[in-house]
Amino acid sequence: MHYDLDVDSPTILPKMVVVHWTAIPSFQKSFDAFYDVHLPSFRTAISGGGSLNVSSHFLVDQDGTIYKLMPETTMARHVIGLNHCAIGIENVGGPDMPLTKAQLKANIKLIKYLKKKYPIDYVIGHYEYQLFEDHELWLEQDEGYRTEKSDPDEAFMADIRKNIAHLDLKTLPEN
Repeated sequence: MHYDLDVDSPTILPKMVVVHWTAIPSFQKSFDAFYDVHLPSFRTAISGGGSLNVSSHFLVDQDGTIYKLMPETTMARHVIGLNHCAIGIENVGGPDMPLTKAQLKANIKLIKYLKKKYPIDYVIGHYEYQLFEDHELWLEQDEGYRTEKSDPDEAFMADIRKNIAHLDLKTLPEN
């Protein structure tokens, strides 16, 4: 409903990878947060977007273990305006539980794998999603549906970008 798409199944052709942190302090609690189909009542900041729970394609534990939560070409709800073309990578951690070197290595490995498999043009941190509001990939129909994000943090994204510079990705749009 947010993209005005008329499709039989919510599949995507991935053009982007969005890196997140869960802001939840354990793998099990993070996994449980994605498990229910319906959005928990405490997620008031995004409840205006509907009752469907948030989701992600991958979840990376603090030790670097990568868990696939859903098929890569199924649309997930993880980033406003870009779900129709983005694969989501959630990392267990957040501002009170920094992401680890093992997670950094796992994200780099996963992004390289995804770039080989799909026509990925962009790798962004969740905090950068609004840079795409005037971009051809942006499809959000609700002009009032935006949230401010800080994940996964600029240092983590800088480390990722330094290690994937050879992948010939496009530069981010400027506001």
